Amino acid sequence: MFMYVKELMTLYETDRNEPPATINHLLDFYQCKYISGQIDLSEYMKIYYYLTKHGATNAHDTIINRT
Repeated sequence: MFMYVKELMTLYETDRNEPPATINHLLDFYQCKYISGQIDLSEYMKIYYYLTKHGATNAHDTIINRT
């Protein structure tokens, strides 16, 4: 799993010209890739669970919990 995350971080840095500021930014970036059809559901779920297990929170969940 670590290799996937490392590749994801490299992709983020290449796309955004900066490293992710937090693990949440990495999760948001990955979710955008999934929504745009660039990755499949099984790959998305593996990384999603890994990142959330390590403290990432979904921006959508954060907004819902504030209301």
